[in-house]
Amino acid sequence: MSSEKRPSLLEDVRRVMRLKHYSLHTERSYCDWIKQFVKFHKMTERQALFDDGEAKIEAFLSYLATQRNVAAATQNQAMNALVFLYKQVLDKPLTKRIDAIRSKTHRHIPVVLSVNEVKQVLARLEGVPQLVVKLLYGRGLRISEAVRLRVQDIDFAYKQITVRSGKGDKDRVTTFAATLAPLLLNYLDKVKAVHNKDLAEGYGAVYLPYALAKKYPNAEREWSWQYVFPARSLSADPQSGVTRRHHVDQSQINKAIRTAVRLAGIAKQVSAHTFRHSFATHLLQRGTDIRTIQALLGHSELETTMIYTHVLNQGGQGVVSPLDDLGM
Repeated sequence: MSSEKRPSLLEDVRRVMRLKHYSLHTERSYCDWIKQFVKFHKMTERQALFDDGEAKIEAFLSYLATQRNVAAATQNQAMNALVFLYKQVLDKPLTKRIDAIRSKTHRHIPVVLSVNEVKQVLARLEGVPQLVVKLLYGRGLRISEAVRLRVQDIDFAYKQITVRSGKGDKDRVTTFAATLAPLLLNYLDKVKAVHNKDLAEGYGAVYLPYALAKKYPNAEREWSWQYVFPARSLSADPQSGVTRRHHVDQSQINKAIRTAVRLAGIAKQVSAHTFRHSFATHLLQRGTDIRTIQALLGHSELETTMIYTHVLNQGGQGVVSPLDDLGM
């Protein structure tokens, strides 16, 4: 009789997700939803998951909508995690209809900074946070895309950046601000010095996606594959346990942005994504074609990009307030 302990449910989830090359962020998110699902139904044994799974999922999703008032996107994420659990981990695809109460979909107008407000925030940032924010605003990147950039993704000759495996696992090419080139080149010289020091100390390997590490065994230490914005210190990879220098944590950039916005006295809810919104809006104001902006942002649907046309209407649907006619 084997004395080996059977892997826990979450250990099985992580194992399957890593085999299928899911990101660490998605892995953590899915595991959290699965834990909440199990806790909600007070299940103590794995076998309980197999009993009327569709009804259990329906009850949990309805609870999220009615009791926790989560957003539609959040409810969809929970649904995706549970479908993955049943289909990929438990090998029990869901066959019955799931009629959960759906969360309401709210279409929010994005927060946009004026050109002057962008200047004020940038003036109060320095170092890596300033460079990252300049990428967010100057190229319309998402913060996750910016921190994951590799050295080879920046093409100084053609003034362009290649965003690899962006949202929807799509690659795209976006504009390159010429004024940022000398700053980036100077910064990358310092990053290369850190990389050379890591190599000398027996480190210097970086995480490579999918099976590239096996296909190109020396690539993980090559300069071209290093992160543009590496972390300050080495750390153990939570998936493999290998000590590496990962990319800078997004939370550090967000914290610097909040501080800069507060110091600038800007009374808006500004996040890293606000600079992407501002990039698109300011391009529209300059007369850039909407489909060009769609391509730069990596939107699948033009309707998603059309939300930025709201600023061209000058206030509420372009209507002039009658108060302006009073002249007082």
